[in-house]
Amino acid sequence: MKKTSALWIILDLIFIVIFNTIFFVVGGIKHNVSIWASYGFIHFAYLMLLFTTKLIRKGKSSAVFGFSLYSISATYFLIEFITGIVFILFYSENYKVVFLVQLCIAGLYGIMLVSNMIANEHTANAEEERQYQIAYVKDASSRIKGLFDKISDKEVRKKIENIYYVIYSSPVKSHPELVQIEQRILASIDELENEISTGNKESIISLSNTLLSAVNERNMRLWNLN
Repeated sequence: MKKTSALWIILDLIFIVIFNTIFFVVGGIKHNVSIWASYGFIHFAYLMLLFTTKLIRKGKSSAVFGFSLYSISATYFLIEFITGIVFILFYSENYKVVFLVQLCIAGLYGIMLVSNMIANEHTANAEEERQYQIAYVKDASSRIKGLFDKISDKEVRKKIENIYYVIYSSPVKSHPELVQIEQRILASIDELENEISTGNKESIISLSNTLLSAVNERNMRLWNLN
């Protein structure tokens, strides 16, 4: 175990150790149902605060996602801790009221937490789609541009430059229905790179024409879809 991980575990345990020490030293081990209910809800709130890190969606905005979820969990823990302590000290006779009030607080927390997680999922998915869309134009155009220095024939170079400008000026926005044709375009670039390395002019021109047609088809389909 890394030292940093061990230190985080120690930090997480400080509250549990201190709270339980005070709880059992001051109050003993015999308590009624309402006190144990408050005890359990306080621990649940703290464990959810620690567990929140596992609920954060990975992605470009992980820090933002984490902050929103931590804020909700931290607020719930603070409210539950104060509520639980008040019930333990001053209102421990009616266990039904104690249980139902804290259950409602936990339920409200659950609704807010899950709602934010759903919103974060939508945002993360949109970011991933946006990154894919940018990657297609950026990757395809940069790979075509990288072929310029490998071509000496003027006719071939002109065709490759034409393909580059068409791809470079293509809309960044994409659509799920275009995934296959975009993958086919990238695969065609692979073939074109291989043919240029062999120097087969006829094959290069044929592939260039096919690639250009595919790029134009992709852009036209995108225009119709939007």
